Amino acid sequence: MIYHVTTAAHYHSFVGKDYYESPTLHEEGFIHCSTEDQVPGVLQRYFAGQDDLFLLVIDPAKLKSKLKIEAASNGELYPHVYGPVNKSAIASIDNIGEE
Repeated sequence: MIYHVTTAAHYHSFVGKDYYESPTLHEEGFIHCSTEDQVPGVLQRYFAGQDDLFLLVIDPAKLKSKLKIEAASNGELYPHVYGPVNKSAIASIDNIGEE
């Protein structure tokens, strides 16, 4: 599984659609994801203090868009989805947030 953190409000903007996109898909060409072990660091670096977060658990085998594992600027390898995430690939959505 791969993981993507987003705000609840942003995810809800895709209600009624069969796909999800993050703003980075249009800005950078891909949706940032992480492994389970990388989620805490992503939360600390990019979402500190937010309590309206969803963690999308994505099954890579069900993705219709291309998945690449690529090095980030810190040298760690992260999964990137090059296209929208079809909602049928989302195994679960966990309500999370920093308290």
